[in-house]
Amino acid sequence: MLIIKAAGLIDVDAGTLVSPAVLRVDGDRIVGVNDGVAESDSDEVIDLGDNILLPGLMDMEVNLLMGGRGERPPMSSVQNDPPTRVLRAVGNARRTLRAGFTTVRNLGLFVKTGGYLLDVALGKAIDAGWIDGPRIVPAGHAITPTGGHLDPTMFAAFAPGIMDLTLEEGIANGVDEVRKAVRYQIKYGAQLIKVCVSGGVMSMTGSPGAQHYSFDELCAIVDEAHRRGLRVASHTHGAEAVKQAIRAGIDCIEHGFLIDDEAIQMLVDNDTFLVPTTRLADAMDTSHAAPELQAKAAEMFPRARISVKKAYDAGVKIAVGTDAPAIPHGKNADELVALVSRGMSNAAVLRAATVVAAELIQVTDRGRLAEGLLADIIAVPGNPLDDMTVTQDVRFVMKGGQVYVNK
Repeated sequence: MLIIKAAGLIDVDAGTLVSPAVLRVDGDRIVGVNDGVAESDSDEVIDLGDNILLPGLMDMEVNLLMGGRGERPPMSSVQNDPPTRVLRAVGNARRTLRAGFTTVRNLGLFVKTGGYLLDVALGKAIDAGWIDGPRIVPAGHAITPTGGHLDPTMFAAFAPGIMDLTLEEGIANGVDEVRKAVRYQIKYGAQLIKVCVSGGVMSMTGSPGAQHYSFDELCAIVDEAHRRGLRVASHTHGAEAVKQAIRAGIDCIEHGFLIDDEAIQMLVDNDTFLVPTTRLADAMDTSHAAPELQAKAAEMFPRARISVKKAYDAGVKIAVGTDAPAIPHGKNADELVALVSRGMSNAAVLRAATVVAAELIQVTDRGRLAEGLLADIIAVPGNPLDDMTVTQDVRFVMKGGQVYVNK
């Protein structure tokens, strides 16, 4: 038996600090929380002193196959082959785990891979113990129309023929093609579907808020995913595009920078999740971007800072997501600090990174420090209910009963 001691632990449901803290871990599970069971001579003890325990954090929007050391966008789109991307992702995954994030959603490859679902492969390698990283809920390739925001040729405005993309890589037009694209992702291991519903800040053409897929196409995507038991996440900025996504039955809106009051109320009424990725409005470096992209950012980012507070006040279900590498991999906790700065309570932000995220990915075995749940445990040097910045300095990381960080 492994005993973990600390100055306290956070009850994320109640939003309270419980002090002191004694957890008992057997294998990959927590088997006791402050239960008064006496230590035996055979027990291994980890005493974390004045640190405070939290459940492993979750990031609901990362792109581990993008960004990281040595990548040089946008030319990496045509310079990096799939093996290079996977090898770089190994470092990104390790940094993410060591930052205290034990579960992530990898939200849709939008790179040329020849149809291989690299995030599925990365997740299998992590689960097998070949490499260190968080548990991955993979989306495979993002589904996007030709010329849509997540069409990778749009980020560098490539000329025709520079990088031909296939339906298997997520480029799909019309109801029949989007159905086939979803089926392909599911066949090869996607655990959710990512779809591009509107434009974005960093695509070269079109308004960030403009809707890309027709309502019939969105309904077809949702129908295919839901019949197979998968949820659908959508890159969506514009208010009208958000409303159409909700009407089509999409489960989670990513970003939502331009949502209006009606869209917010629809999120509440339909129990639709929002992953606001608000830190990138402060941290994303657009200084070297094309002038038209800098202009988009100047318009969008101030609105992004406001929309998340309106959604929170209205009671929208908010889950933490960074859109890393828009925030560097390993700096995921910056999003928690940003959400507090936007007006969310510290307790609500911790829930957004734990129990709400667990609800979004439909799991009940993590997100709390409770008997019977996975031993995904981190420690920080202070009480995050008082100061969220302590989550940027993780001192201890355990995933599934295995210690990865113990400073």
